[in-house]
Amino acid sequence: MAGAGNEVVVVGAGPAGIFAALGLSDAPGVQVRIFDKGPDIGERLATANAPRETRDPKALLCGWGGAGAFSDGKLTLSSEVGGQLANYLPVQQVAALLETVDQMWLRFGAPSQLYGADEDAMAELGRRATRADLELIPARIRHLGTDRCPAVLQEMRRALGGNVEVHAGEPIARITTREGAVTGVETAGGKHYPAACVVAAPGREGSAWFMEEAARLGLSRADNPVDVGVRVEVAAETMAEITAQAYESKLIFYSKSFDDRVRTFCMCPYGEVVTEHSEGIVTVNGHSYAHKRTGNTNFALLVTTRFTEPFHDPLAYGRSLARLANLISDGVIVQRLGDLQSGRRSTAERIARGLVTPTLGTATPGDLSFVLPHRYLSSILEALAALDRFAPGLGSRHTLLYGVEVKFYSARPHLSKHLETEVANLFAVGDGAGVTRGLMQASASGLLAGREIRRRLAGEGG
Repeated sequence: MAGAGNEVVVVGAGPAGIFAALGLSDAPGVQVRIFDKGPDIGERLATANAPRETRDPKALLCGWGGAGAFSDGKLTLSSEVGGQLANYLPVQQVAALLETVDQMWLRFGAPSQLYGADEDAMAELGRRATRADLELIPARIRHLGTDRCPAVLQEMRRALGGNVEVHAGEPIARITTREGAVTGVETAGGKHYPAACVVAAPGREGSAWFMEEAARLGLSRADNPVDVGVRVEVAAETMAEITAQAYESKLIFYSKSFDDRVRTFCMCPYGEVVTEHSEGIVTVNGHSYAHKRTGNTNFALLVTTRFTEPFHDPLAYGRSLARLANLISDGVIVQRLGDLQSGRRSTAERIARGLVTPTLGTATPGDLSFVLPHRYLSSILEALAALDRFAPGLGSRHTLLYGVEVKFYSARPHLSKHLETEVANLFAVGDGAGVTRGLMQASASGLLAGREIRRRLAGEGG
């Protein structure tokens, strides 16, 4: 093999990178180094617990655990949800891999409760969705909760074997190659670490860096779509019957006006709306907790757009919409659905008169029609009407919409069934490589790459 002996470098310490390292932990004679530009888990916890105005936004997205460290912590056991592993492996193999990863999460402290396991109840929800012109994607889900995630990630940190080094706060500048094979990495400080194999697991925060590296290395890539929309907040009772069974209902709608795909994402029962900072822009997200509740439920409602010729930068497009929202609101906009339908902006007084009290107090009342294109707003409003038939009350004029929410997915390089790129022994995994879109498939992609590297370094053929 090219590179240095049995040394492996993992770029990124999110779930994909962690599970790649776990797959290699204690492999005889193998030395693993994990690099992340953010801090280790202890420092990240200190940041998260500090007063809001003193927090470093980057520390909430980078470091040990990646963006998942302070996420809602949903573990979705489905090959159809949260990634594209089924494009590389048969569905049965993906399912088996997810079951293995699920057992690992359980071992590190994930809860035993499994939502969506009652097939009869899920079938009835599916029939209900169909009558509302929606498609329900059934999925079994475990919920960690934002408050439980760090403890689970700490257990993963402790479980690493003595052959794994963690280099927190040490960003990687470039991946080095020779004659079509990887040879190692070079840090931002100019230090070179040789490696026989490199796993690129940069996370969403590192997706722009990975795209630049992929272009420099000459990797062929396929653009992923961009998801743009709003976060919807309603009284928790509006969806209590549904969330009690499914926790998160994965619903798909196709708009009548444009035939655009609209989907629900990241449902947070009894949760709160939060802001997310990335590369100088502020977007919106949602959290729910294991040990505390609010009176509201929130979820993302996203319109999927796949651009074609000549445009090939969906990340830039999504960021431009987020920057526009930041420009006119100094952050995040909140608007009552009734105000949007009536063509007027929301004001603090109108929000206060509403029946849904916002959980994000820093959001600025405003008008989302100044930010989101007509096509997106039309599709979102049509989807909300369908969702109101599925869960009566969801389309109330008091329902709150926060904007914008954007999900950035890196361009996806051409990969083998082991997630190896066109550069020999360079693997690309997780959300930042455009392969996955959630904790479970990100973890599974890392484990898949780690297992293959372990097999190669052991000299096993086939």
